[in-house]
Amino acid sequence: MFFLKEKSISLTEIFNDKFVDIHSHLLPGIDDGAKTIEDSISLISKMKSFGIKNFITTPHVLGDVYPNSTDTILQKLEELKYELTLREGFEDISLRASAEYMMDEQFVQRLEQNDILTLQDNFILVEMSYFNAPINLYDILFEIQLKGYKPILAHPERYNFYHNDFQNYYKLKKAGCLFQLNLLSLTEQYGSRVKKTAEKLIKENLYDFVGTDTHHKNHLRLMEKIGTKKIKKNILDLVNNNSKFYK
Repeated sequence: MFFLKEKSISLTEIFNDKFVDIHSHLLPGIDDGAKTIEDSISLISKMKSFGIKNFITTPHVLGDVYPNSTDTILQKLEELKYELTLREGFEDISLRASAEYMMDEQFVQRLEQNDILTLQDNFILVEMSYFNAPINLYDILFEIQLKGYKPILAHPERYNFYHNDFQNYYKLKKAGCLFQLNLLSLTEQYGSRVKKTAEKLIKENLYDFVGTDTHHKNHLRLMEKIGTKKIKKNILDLVNNNSKFYK
């Protein structure tokens, strides 16, 4: 029996002009993403070739590992935006910054002080440890919403501790948590279990938005693998949802 390989399509057929990538690590030297301005420019250039021209980049804010302040993030944003103005071919790039907040003690303190960079309006991008959820996870989600924010959970498919009990995803949604799919989860980047979980979450219509979570060039090489008609069909509504963040 022969299996025909699905014909690939250009990523420009997936990403429209109003698509906004709400999860990436493009600011230089601030976390485990781009290391230099040149890295940042190179990543943005490649993503532009995919049809992605609008970015709300989201450096990690993670305890003592990546203790990025609002001021630090905004300063790096201005440095990168200035550099983009000096280069030809980036006139149509829209670049803003928020953060990917680890839901830990420090985050709760920032929340209390209203020291939060939103994606837009009152949406904030949050994540958990890959080893286990915070003991007080639902208290944190409640506090986020009590402060008037809407939590978007980054890459829920990557939390292995939920894979064997899918009801946890429904519980999170009921608690007011929105879900953001990592597009690379539809490739072999994070393993077969993550891919399978992502596909199930799509099937169950539990995702709200997508993001690339781009850190480096290898991610973008792999990104081209989502260029198939089947994947386009499965994620098109989600891609269109991201236009909510278009300015």
